[in-house]
Amino acid sequence: MQHSFTRPAPNPEPAVPAVSGKSLEGPRKVVAVAFILLGIWYLAWRPGTLNPDAPIFSMLIYAAELFGFLNAMLHIFMCWRLSERQAPAPTVWPTVDVFVPTYNESPDLVRKTLVTAMAMDGVHTTWLLDDGHRAEMEALARALGCEYLSRPDNAHAKAGNLNYALRHSRGELIAIFDCDHAPRRDFLVKTLGYFSDPRVAFVQTPQDFYNLDSYQHRQRGGRTTVWTEQALFFRVIQRGKDCWNAAFFCGSCAVVRRSALEQIGGFATDTITEDLHTSLRLHARGWHSVYHAEPLAFGLAPESIEPFMAQRLRWGQGAMHVWRKEGILSHKGLTLAQRLNYLASVLTYFDGWQKALFYVAPAIALLTGTMPLVAATPELVLHFVPYYVLTFWVFEEVGRGYGRSLFIEQYNMARFATFAWATLAWVFPRMKFTVTPKGAAKKRAVRLSLPQWVVLGLNFGAMPVGIALYFLASTLPLQGLVTNLMWASFNGALAVAVLSFTAVRQRFTRTRYRFPVPVAGELTFADGSRSPGTIDDLSDTGLRFYGQLPETIQVGDAVSGALALPDGLLPFNGDVRSLLGTDGGTAPPRAVGCSLITSVEAQIRLERFLFGSDLQWRVNGLTDQVETPLSRLLPRWVPGPPSQALAGRRWNSAQLRVLPDAAPMAVLLSAPGDGDRLVLSYSVLAQDQPLLLDVFRRTAAEREAVRLETIDSGADGQLHVYRAVSVPMPHVPVAVAAPPQLGVAVAQSAH
Repeated sequence: MQHSFTRPAPNPEPAVPAVSGKSLEGPRKVVAVAFILLGIWYLAWRPGTLNPDAPIFSMLIYAAELFGFLNAMLHIFMCWRLSERQAPAPTVWPTVDVFVPTYNESPDLVRKTLVTAMAMDGVHTTWLLDDGHRAEMEALARALGCEYLSRPDNAHAKAGNLNYALRHSRGELIAIFDCDHAPRRDFLVKTLGYFSDPRVAFVQTPQDFYNLDSYQHRQRGGRTTVWTEQALFFRVIQRGKDCWNAAFFCGSCAVVRRSALEQIGGFATDTITEDLHTSLRLHARGWHSVYHAEPLAFGLAPESIEPFMAQRLRWGQGAMHVWRKEGILSHKGLTLAQRLNYLASVLTYFDGWQKALFYVAPAIALLTGTMPLVAATPELVLHFVPYYVLTFWVFEEVGRGYGRSLFIEQYNMARFATFAWATLAWVFPRMKFTVTPKGAAKKRAVRLSLPQWVVLGLNFGAMPVGIALYFLASTLPLQGLVTNLMWASFNGALAVAVLSFTAVRQRFTRTRYRFPVPVAGELTFADGSRSPGTIDDLSDTGLRFYGQLPETIQVGDAVSGALALPDGLLPFNGDVRSLLGTDGGTAPPRAVGCSLITSVEAQIRLERFLFGSDLQWRVNGLTDQVETPLSRLLPRWVPGPPSQALAGRRWNSAQLRVLPDAAPMAVLLSAPGDGDRLVLSYSVLAQDQPLLLDVFRRTAAEREAVRLETIDSGADGQLHVYRAVSVPMPHVPVAVAAPPQLGVAVAQSAH
């Protein structure tokens, strides 16, 4: 096969590539500089406030504050300027191998990744790398038509698996996906063009996740903001690192050049985080990295506290191994900026010790009457309040609306003990790679929540004791009592928030994620009646249907139907599992929940539609960015989240016809009350002539004629949005005046 790549020199000249970037806006720079100056002023004042009667306690608190300021400085350094990249189109297509490593994950989970990986645009070879040596995995690979590889041992875990595959494949580029990450069709198209620069060793993309109800996601009912614990890293920090040629390989959703790997001896096997370690070795040899910030693959995020903590523990221990092995600050070949970027990533885990100290400090003060600092109240307020207000403010501004301080503090509370435990690997480097458990594991939730229970008990328990000691023995001054009561209340409230959230997630029992993606569909009921309507809450095993329902419908009734997918109708069978919106009356339900049973071929089509796609984000106008104080106060100079035309809209199934005798097209129509009526389609629609529109709701709607105006042209070819403008109704023969059969769905409320 012809390709456009030449092998670079053995040691490319280390240099920061020219990356287009955008610095902090002027007002945000002012806040950042003010924080730095105020921090220096505050920390220079603090030594004079140390309590001579409690030198160890005082020095520990001061050291924790110094550590926090150092971390904040590194964060500002990394995020001052963010890269802005436009994917160059590949010139001539190289040979590409796609690696999907697996160990003990279910065939059902792995199949979704393989199906979407094989469907990616462009010539490539997909490999299932089975370290579990399972016959069912080999059968899966054979059934789908991808390559299967299993090695004789499990040495060096994932890194060893990848290196074994390198020796048995020939592709110039290696695309890597964890077995729960499903790539978008255009993943290779968007990433391979960067490799026309012979200095580029790897291209990393964000690791986004499709299950928005996971332990690391936060979404409040009815709102279009969905925040994830990793949003700040993938939306901001990696882009900042990219400006310094320091974005690192994250182990999945990335493409790596084979010749670069060969130069460093393959994927690093000396630590349990082969991704961070491999990145550092490549950067030290002068290779360049690229961070393409567009989400192009979607995985399964930890659904409960156990897999969440197991994953963070492995990352933290691996970071300690890399620091111990490579030195980071003293590592030969890295630029100063690269060293600082890697240092910032490693120091993150020591934050667990700082947080632990801050969580117990007010309890110590209340129980012992010992203050960590001694200062007059006016002087303390003058120094302390502005500095800590700016600490939170600058975090919000530098995070560009992805920081979410309150949520970050809750996750700091949730993981502080795990982070602190992980740092012990720097002293006791235990080498054991553990696969992140999949699914909503529940067995160890109580033990993993024990640190938060301890924080809760210490702080809330110390409060009445401290008040009693104040009145009985005056062990604390009044301002000290009030300050520590407020501090303990904050810590206790954080612990309550984390424990409550953990309990909610642990009670979650659904085994399949339901995508809130509207699709036009049709149900046929037990009495033979048929009803077109809107389907959402869709998974590969179930759905919710809105439309005209028989009055006699009951749970357990058999149904059949079809979904209008972009590649045609998908037939299915099932039965009614739930009746929704009956309000205890005798009226027909507002909607029904149904199981979905279909053929293997149809299931693969459905998985390609649902997985490896950001449809649920775009159809619902979701965003993980919020306004910051400055973007609210100064929108002219500080941009906030972009407006989302589809945010908060509800959708109704509908059909459009170009001509009375033409085949109908399934679309979705925005509901009355949502402002402009928008038409949502998974295929291109005609705009140069009147179209006949039929809307399917619980109550009948008259046919009308509309003309479409483009809102979103669907650059990725997956989603098209139009504005529907009413026009005079053309003459329609009586023979076709009845509602057409299932075709296109129009976005409108089905509720």
